[in-house]
Amino acid sequence: MSADAPSSSRALADFYEAQALQAPESLNAFWMPFTANKQFKAAPRLLASASGMHYRSVDGREILDATAGLWCCNAGHARPRIVEAVKKQIETLDFAPNFSMSSPLPFVLAERLAELTPGDLNHVFYTNSGSESVDTALKIALAYHRARGEGQRTRLIGREKAYHGVGFGGISVGGLPNNRKWFGSLLPGVDHLRHTLDLERNAFSRGLPPFGIELAEDLERMVALHDASTIAAVIIEPISGSAGVIIPPEGYLRRIREICDKYGILLIFDEVITGFGRLGHAFGAQRFDVTPDIITAAKGLTNGCVPMGAVFVSEKVHDAFAHGPDNAIDLFHGYTYSGHPLACAAALATLDTYAEENLFQRSLEMGDYWEDAIHGLRDLPNVADIRNFGLIGAIEMVPRPGAPGARAYDVFNRAFHEGNLLTRVTGDVIALSPPLIVERNHIDRIFATLADIIRTTA
Repeated sequence: MSADAPSSSRALADFYEAQALQAPESLNAFWMPFTANKQFKAAPRLLASASGMHYRSVDGREILDATAGLWCCNAGHARPRIVEAVKKQIETLDFAPNFSMSSPLPFVLAERLAELTPGDLNHVFYTNSGSESVDTALKIALAYHRARGEGQRTRLIGREKAYHGVGFGGISVGGLPNNRKWFGSLLPGVDHLRHTLDLERNAFSRGLPPFGIELAEDLERMVALHDASTIAAVIIEPISGSAGVIIPPEGYLRRIREICDKYGILLIFDEVITGFGRLGHAFGAQRFDVTPDIITAAKGLTNGCVPMGAVFVSEKVHDAFAHGPDNAIDLFHGYTYSGHPLACAAALATLDTYAEENLFQRSLEMGDYWEDAIHGLRDLPNVADIRNFGLIGAIEMVPRPGAPGARAYDVFNRAFHEGNLLTRVTGDVIALSPPLIVERNHIDRIFATLADIIRTTA
């Protein structure tokens, strides 16, 4: 405890609240992730509190959240059910291990989640983040083939421009060069399909792009090159987020599924951003009517308020590990905080909130209005493309000569400081993913603000 912290309960609460609401004296010690630290600390964007659709900055401004935090606060901020569930759980049971013992909530939550998953993905392995979910899914895929007597299937196939978190497995199958080049040779035996972003043919598409299904045949090329008997799994984001919102062409995901089935390759959908209502269903797999063998999830699982991830596996995958003696460990993998009781409480209350307010269906119903609004910006200066699907959107800017990313960053920065609007910038793309409670007047304000800023950003 800080030497200055008081000891009484009320005084302690006031002390810690004040500490969270005011700008810190120094920004030096915190090495921020995925951030140009010197640039940020010269003009910081500090959020102190949040409620519903809005943050409040340390200087008292109300900031409209057009990104659901970081693709995660799908039900909005400080929702009453979730707040009360977390408060009660921390008073009741702060931690319980899940290695050869457990507590009730991980089991209760797993049954609830199994009701939401597509097909027979009825088994849940808990993690603490999307990155951990991806590395867990890759390990499960490799171990699955070994358990079936096909241990030679060790090759993993990702895609160019993909983002699968920051574990060594995730950056190996991922396809963002800056995430890969600093960290050596990564995992061996990984290859990548081509990405599907095609501005020449698909710019300003509404919803699914019409061209590009033939890119799925890249998987046939991989099979011809490596032989199917060596390939364990293909991992794909139904919609790529960090690469700048890349939406699959019509029929692409179904064709990938067909090729995987043909050769006995597991298909993993990374649904860390598309899960829990973002596309109008519990999972993107349901929106696209394509069921993978494994799904990775996080973010919207707890509405972002407590770190938690999950990996959902099919009966086929799960049962491959269930043939040993009763005292044999099924899978030599796990985390200290897998199924943490506080995270489970948050997740259960989050699912209740989604259901009570019918937010998945609401997301589906708001999609057309969102689409019309974002495409209203297509004729603005320096707009190269607009992409949308569900409650996801992207505005791609024409890069400044010799300064890639600078124009979009300026739009993002000005939106926050001048427009009281939180967006997301990735390269020269402004990415948007509002909470599912977004109203039409919020959408109007998001795009009116962005239109004004884009017009005046050279």
